[in-house]
Order: sequence, then structure tokens, then C-alpha cells
Amino acid sequence: MTEPIRSDRHAQEADRDRDARIEEFLVLGLDHYFSEQHELAINVWTRVLFIDRGHARARAYIERARSAVAERQRKADELLHTGVAALDRGDAGAARELVASAVEHGASSDEAMALLARIERLETAAAATRTFAPSPQMRRHGPLTPAAVPPARTRLKWIAGGVAAGAIMGAAVVTLLLQQGVVEWPVGLPSDALAGSALTSALPVPSPAELALTRAQNLHVRGRLHEALSALDAISYGDPVRTRADELKTIIQRQLLRRPDPATAEGTARRP
Repeated sequence: MTEPIRSDRHAQEADRDRDARIEEFLVLGLDHYFSEQHELAINVWTRVLFIDRGHARARAYIERARSAVAERQRKADELLHTGVAALDRGDAGAARELVASAVEHGASSDEAMALLARIERLETAAAATRTFAPSPQMRRHGPLTPAAVPPARTRLKWIAGGVAAGAIMGAAVVTLLLQQGVVEWPVGLPSDALAGSALTSALPVPSPAELALTRAQNLHVRGRLHEALSALDAISYGDPVRTRADELKTIIQRQLLRRPDPATAEGTARRP
């Protein structure tokens, strides 16, 4: 009676260990699945089938993972085909982005590398075309040849030759006019015009009487009346400015008469 009981107990323990191991594989496969590592998840769940070939959950998980792998492969193939179409249109940038996205979705590395090589060749050719592309002017008139573009030294020679020819012609014309008497040499203004010009006329020099009158006027303005009278006395009676000097002297004398006498003013101030 003891041996059958022990056998049942061992069988139950083995079943519990197997179930725990299966559950562990199922959970590990789910971790891989939600991390988008579908192939690893399928491998882990396949180990469950080795333990229990009829495990329904493991089979369902495997089918679901295989569907995800197929969908991902379909998406990768679609991205690759779209990238090829973009490359055929000449859009290398869009083609490169599509190929990179296809690789992320699990596209074949061989196909992706081949497509990337084509993209690089297209970009190199496009860069070379932009570098050597003719300008609109060149497209209208054709490429400029060395004969059509004169060098800088040749242009300078032409300019110097033109200037020299103009100088020679000008000298010849002036010589002809001199010979015919049309102009005189040296060409200039008439002597009478120079004599009467303001530049050659002498500047007027004030006389001593005028200087004395000017000094007296300045002293009068500053209120120094006695000094102004002294300056006017220096002008002789026969001088042309004597009349103006007498007028100024009369004005100064009237101003002096209107002023109060200092002695009288002092006595008035002391009177109680």
C-alpha cells in the first residue's frame, strides 16, 4: 500500500514542476513578444510544445507571433518597393528614408544593401550634375570658348591704345587751330580782364585817421567817453573823416553834459 501512494505523490510533484516550467516559458515568451522580438517568442513557446505537444495556449501564442512576423515582413516589403519607386523617380532622400524604415521592420539585409548602393550612386551623379550644370546664359548662348573670352591683359592693351589714340587726335586738333589762328597760345584771359579782376586789385589800407575814428567808436560804445574824445583829437581838421569825428565828438560831449558832476553829487549826498 505504501509504494502506490509514493508513486502518486512523485507523479503529482512532477506534474507541478512541469506546469511551473511551462508557465515560466509562456511568460518569458510574452516578454519577447511585447518587445517585438517575435522570433525569440516563437522559439520559447516551441519549447513548451516539447514538454506538452497539445498545449493550447502555446500553440495560440505561436500562431499569433507568426502572424505578427508575417505582417512585419509584409510592411518591410512594402517599404522596400516604395523606396524602389522613389529611387526610380530620382528622389534619393525619400528612398533612403524608406529603406531605413524597411530595415527596422525586418527587411532582408541583402536587398536593403543593394538598394542603398543604388541610392549612393544616384546621389553622387546628382551632385556631379549640380557642380557642372551650365548656367542659363550658357544654355542660351552656348559654352564660352577661350577665343570668346579675351584675357585681362588683352583688354588692358585695347584700353591703353584707345587712350593714346585720343590724346594724339586731341593734340593734332589743337595744333591745327593754332596754325590757323583760331586760338592763341597760351590760351588764357585777356590782360585787361586780369588787370580789372578782383584777385589782382590791391586791398584798401585804412588811414591813421580812420583807425583813430574806429578806436573812438569802440571806446564810446564801451562807455569810456573821455578816452574816446582823446582819440578823436588825434584826427586833423583837414582829414576826410573829420566830419564824422566831429559828429561823434558832439554826441560824446552831450552825454558828458547830461552826466552829474561828481563833486556836486558828493555835496548833495552830504547835505542834511
